[in-house]
Amino acid sequence: MLQVLIFLLVLSVLVLVHEAGHYIAARIFGVKAEEFGYGFPPRALGFVKTEHGWKKVAGRDRTAYKNTVWSLNWLPLGGFVRLKGESGDGVGDADSFLTKTGWQKFIILSAGVAMNWLLAAVIFSVGFSFGVPAEVDGLPASAIVSGAHVEIVEVVAKSAAESAGLKQGDHVVTVNGQVVNTAEATRSALSDQTGKGLELTLEIERDGAMQTLQAKPIFIEALGKPGLGVALANIGVVRFPVHLAVVQGVTITAQYTWLIMNGFVSLVADLFGDRKLAAEVSGPIGIAVLTGRIASQGFWALMQFAALLSLNLAVINFLPIPALDGGRAVFVMVESLRRKRNNPRFEAAIHQAGFVALLILILLVTAQDLNRYGGTIWNGLKGIIGL
Repeated sequence: MLQVLIFLLVLSVLVLVHEAGHYIAARIFGVKAEEFGYGFPPRALGFVKTEHGWKKVAGRDRTAYKNTVWSLNWLPLGGFVRLKGESGDGVGDADSFLTKTGWQKFIILSAGVAMNWLLAAVIFSVGFSFGVPAEVDGLPASAIVSGAHVEIVEVVAKSAAESAGLKQGDHVVTVNGQVVNTAEATRSALSDQTGKGLELTLEIERDGAMQTLQAKPIFIEALGKPGLGVALANIGVVRFPVHLAVVQGVTITAQYTWLIMNGFVSLVADLFGDRKLAAEVSGPIGIAVLTGRIASQGFWALMQFAALLSLNLAVINFLPIPALDGGRAVFVMVESLRRKRNNPRFEAAIHQAGFVALLILILLVTAQDLNRYGGTIWNGLKGIIGL
């Protein structure tokens, strides 16, 4: 239950920041925001400011109020800003989205993505100001590193490491009694002992306590030779002076954005090439499970995950797909090039078709999530209802 609440909290922040971008840009250009809602309809309740103060708005109330209706909706998995003119209404009205120039429309549509990108940059910048766990290799000379250690960042499934009880996040201190201070030295020690066919004795630090574990390397097909089955990295607490932390935060945000974009290109290539959904793709259920697991690793791990989710939301929303911000931006650019207003009914039909396609994709991913995490979800439900 806790992981679901954490997921909804993180999602709420990301969505509200995104929609706030649309709202702020729209108001700057004089476009009326008819409703700002958290969650998907049906509406649970809303409030609107009138001449006599704040008024409660019922779920079925569809009155066109002068000011924005601020609403809470029953499905807490997203949010929206309903702008006047987005659905083809308000033609000729000065406060309608339709009456704005092409570049103004483009800014309004892209403002949500910009806010998600900015949020990620702020999270990384604040983190680097105070100090965060990060890989220390290749850092700028201005980086201040403390507590450097060798950390297991991945454990291969069904490997000798997994059988021995090694876990992601373990700090490797010694290998067969040999003290190791770097990932390179650790790999060398592991390779030397593995080549001799010897059992490995590793002294590791986990949650501040020392443990000694034994592991017998086994053959790993991906490597074509025996191995332990771990990925290692030099990790430390990294911080920068405040002004440089901002630079580093923006830099790493740009780098992650590029990696996410490349990941989507690969996903599309696999989807059309193999005609199957990639196993790594997760929907709301999968992300909720991952959020709970990452939250257990600490506050910064959760913040970093939230920043990455924010960047994913930004990239996804600006893909040139109907119903998304990117798809709407494409129609704006086409309209500007043609110097003629698009047929609102045709455009609305395209966006509706895109929305249906997205729903189908979400259902497919959700089915994959249920197959992957069904046991975890069922155990969580049993705990909630006391079975």
